[in-house]
Amino acid sequence: MKIGQKVLAILAMVAMFAGTSFAADYNWTFQTSGAAGDDVYRFLQTWAGWVAEDSNGRIQVQVLPADAVVKYTETLDAVGANIIQGDFTDPSYFAGKDPAFSLIGNMVGAWSDPSQLFDMMKNGGGFQIFDKLLNQYNVKLLGVACTGVEAFVSKIPIRKVEDLKGVKLRAPQGMVNNVFTAVGATPVNLPGSEVYTSLEKGVIDASDYTVFATNQAQGMNDIARFPIYPGFHSMPTMQVTMNLDTWNSLPDDLKQVMRSTVDRFATYMVEEHAKLDKAAVKEAKAKGIEVISWPPEEVAKFREIAKTQWPKWSNSPIAKEWADAVAAYWDSKK
Repeated sequence: MKIGQKVLAILAMVAMFAGTSFAADYNWTFQTSGAAGDDVYRFLQTWAGWVAEDSNGRIQVQVLPADAVVKYTETLDAVGANIIQGDFTDPSYFAGKDPAFSLIGNMVGAWSDPSQLFDMMKNGGGFQIFDKLLNQYNVKLLGVACTGVEAFVSKIPIRKVEDLKGVKLRAPQGMVNNVFTAVGATPVNLPGSEVYTSLEKGVIDASDYTVFATNQAQGMNDIARFPIYPGFHSMPTMQVTMNLDTWNSLPDDLKQVMRSTVDRFATYMVEEHAKLDKAAVKEAKAKGIEVISWPPEEVAKFREIAKTQWPKWSNSPIAKEWADAVAAYWDSKK
């Protein structure tokens, strides 16, 4: 090998090792409220890869499961104090600080598709309201995500709002309970761990539970053979946040990386869960389970009843601002 070629080879090796040895400009820890085995946790590893790639290695994010650094109910304060740099979690965990967190976390009856929430966040003032709330805790909102609208578990066919009258159904305390009471159902407060046996023994006829794929995997639809899908009542939101001081210190190009990858993640998570639900629906139908889909007018009717309950949970300035913005969003769609 000629001297010139050797020099070039050595320089190439130096460049290669330099690229692997230099630390990223930013090394962050984000904690999620999910367990390490959850699908969402797996999706978040993909998101962390996007951040590293799109930032050319300048940002490295380690995503940890629930309780890895702090309790899942403490991530808001931990992000604000920069103990962790960000979180992916349910805003409802922080309802004790402001009821707005509960409304944003699950605006019962508001959404029948994730695209509606994303549109309201972008075009209905939702992002600004939520960001203002989080800024009080030195936290920056990057965006919101969700698994999709929850299905509804039922042992009896419920094809319209009127069919809910008198139905004994499991609904946790809070707005979910209030809304189902308002439509004439008889809510029963049970922990999730008791839903299966309560359906099996006839203690309840139906249940608020979770997404269709999970219901199917847990055998809910095998004993409650009239599930409603897509759902009409509940779509829990996931907040994606980071420390506000750290955000303010970022150059504009890295701020754009964080925004764009979070938007991409939100779409990706909805699409991946939709695939899981689609496969589960196919499996259920093959077993002779009747999967009921409500017509749009019945979903809208349920939403109008739910709207009468939203003000009861809007007992803080930002909670009221959020509830009014959601109501205005739907009024604009009429």
